[in-house]
Amino acid sequence: MNRLKSVLVLCSLILPTQVFLLPQAYSSDVTAAQANGTWRSKTGTFKVWALGKQRLQVEFFGVYEYKTSAGPMANTGEGSGIAFIEGDTATFKPDGSEEDCKITMKFREGKLIVEQEGGCGFGLNVTANGTYKKVSSGRPRFGEG
Repeated sequence: MNRLKSVLVLCSLILPTQVFLLPQAYSSDVTAAQANGTWRSKTGTFKVWALGKQRLQVEFFGVYEYKTSAGPMANTGEGSGIAFIEGDTATFKPDGSEEDCKITMKFREGKLIVEQEGGCGFGLNVTANGTYKKVSSGRPRFGEG
């Protein structure tokens, strides 16, 4: 009987802590601190800053490099505007882009996973698609490419 009491006391001490921690550990909401900053991949950069009310200021710069007989060349593209975030996913349509353009940004454990749909007018073969790594948490300088 004493052993059963010990197990029950131990469970009562452990279980409330686990129940308290589980909702935080599995939360899908992204904080401003998690989203804010500069994100880079081999072919592009995203700058993100939380504005409040589920809005993010976003700027993208991308490059597509290729070789020619005259030497290396590159196509570039950029876009900026306001993204709307819900949970861990933001959607973004750069200002002045084509109607069918939609960029989905998913914030996942230190990574930004981006999927582009439609033509966003970035330049031949330039796309926002990819996985980006956070390189800075500071406020980005927008408008500098």
